[in-house]
Amino acid sequence: QVQLVESGGGQVQAGGSLRLSCAASGRTFSRNAMGWFRQAPGKEREFLAAVLWTGVKTYYADSVKGRFTISRDNAKNTVYLQMNSLKPEDTAIYYCAADDREYSDDLMANYWGQGTQVTVSS
Repeated sequence: QVQLVESGGGQVQAGGSLRLSCAASGRTFSRNAMGWFRQAPGKEREFLAAVLWTGVKTYYADSVKGRFTISRDNAKNTVYLQMNSLKPEDTAIYYCAADDREYSDDLMANYWGQGTQVTVSS
């Protein structure tokens, strides 16, 4: 059974940093794109960042470009999201996602984690 488990969420003051991790189990995703989304109360789920299977090509939403960095460790089957200069509007549940397709040049979220709460206070 495939599982994506996020960790690293919590509460931080504006301007602070957090690093989210997402560990996959049940299959390897070393040949698959992975990414991060978030959902704030009353809002739709929003794409944040994706990293292709090589770990070199990345994509970011404009809202987080320059502040968030996505990376992956294929040996650990894990994807990370380093979040700097956090703002109160970054408060949301953060979800990890993985693509079922191999060697794709974009991210289709076929698998989801359960989410981790990030709260940024002003």
